[in-house]
Amino acid sequence: MTADKTLALLLKGYAWLPGLRRDHPGDGPLRTRLMGRPVRVLHGPEAVAFFYDERHARRHGALPGPVLDTLFGRGAVHTLDGTDHRARKTLFLERLTEPAAVGALAERVREEFRAVVGGRRGQEVHLFDEAALVLARAVSDWAGLPGGDRAATDRLARDCVAMVDGFATPGPRHLRARRARARQEELLSRAVIQARESGAAAADTPFGAVLSHREADGSLLDPHTAAVELLNIVRPTVAIAWFTAFAAHAMSRRPDVRRRLAQEGDRGAYAVSFAHEVRRFYPFVPFLGALAPDGLVLDGERLPHGTMLLLDVFGQNHDPELWEEPYRFDPERFLRAAPHRDDLIPQGGGPREGHRCPGEDVTVAVLSVLARELARLDFAVPDQDLRIPLNRIPTRPRSGVRLVVGA
Repeated sequence: MTADKTLALLLKGYAWLPGLRRDHPGDGPLRTRLMGRPVRVLHGPEAVAFFYDERHARRHGALPGPVLDTLFGRGAVHTLDGTDHRARKTLFLERLTEPAAVGALAERVREEFRAVVGGRRGQEVHLFDEAALVLARAVSDWAGLPGGDRAATDRLARDCVAMVDGFATPGPRHLRARRARARQEELLSRAVIQARESGAAAADTPFGAVLSHREADGSLLDPHTAAVELLNIVRPTVAIAWFTAFAAHAMSRRPDVRRRLAQEGDRGAYAVSFAHEVRRFYPFVPFLGALAPDGLVLDGERLPHGTMLLLDVFGQNHDPELWEEPYRFDPERFLRAAPHRDDLIPQGGGPREGHRCPGEDVTVAVLSVLARELARLDFAVPDQDLRIPLNRIPTRPRSGVRLVVGA
């Protein structure tokens, strides 16, 4: 029987799956075990297309309870399949991919960043923490979340960071993540009930859209599920703080890149290419999982019931067969050629109507704006620990990136 690799994953983090593939080369899907369950590892664009074909992968039951209780929430769109998933996914596609809506959110982020960070002349700024606050304030306003004062919004920022930071680890970080999700689900459930009773929610906001959304059977979302999906709009937006810290890290290493970003106009293509390269180069999602349905045949093998399918995200985004000099940070690669849907997969692959992350457009737009704002900001990077540990999921620069503004 194949040895279980759960402990190796916990110890090695992002390096675990690429290392396993390197140690066991071959053309077919790699076999291993996690948490006692048989696993097949998928890698490469053709494998991405296979993984995102609904006939080949089942999401219901695939996510462990600890991940649901921290990162995604019970009953989230990520746990649905078939007609139920498609009906729920429309809620996100209509709000998170429409260009005017995406642009409006990016502009709110720009305004908040200038107010919060740009006004700190002569002061040291902990960029990761401040970016989380900026993003939470912007998305709360944009989404039409009711009633929260500045203290409540800043609590939301810290809770969203905790949900992401603690989902993949045992111990205190995980307990903080559970408490943070429970707190915000309770607050938003009450807000949903109150808004439905008063009829006060604006229909043209994401908050109003969640309240009025109808499932495949015609029913409204119950208050708890509505709260879960509201957090699945807010939490991933706040998580752009990780990419913001990585963006500053890249600029500290590549002053030429920073200069080019600073000199580009607001509608230039270089900032978008930079955002894509940050998402490709830096570690965020290590892999994605699903379950094989009964009777699935993979590479000529009929898979056992309950087999887990793992899509190697970090490894694919650094695959030398897909990317020239994959460990060189080079935004120019995306000026030379736009990223193919199933090559660049930091937030998943496949068609957007499927299980690909619906917030990808938001991430690219917001990160492009923040990259320009950062590059144009007069700042210096004092001595600090900017190492990025690969054994920590999710990881970020150890210092969170400290900047001195106006230095």
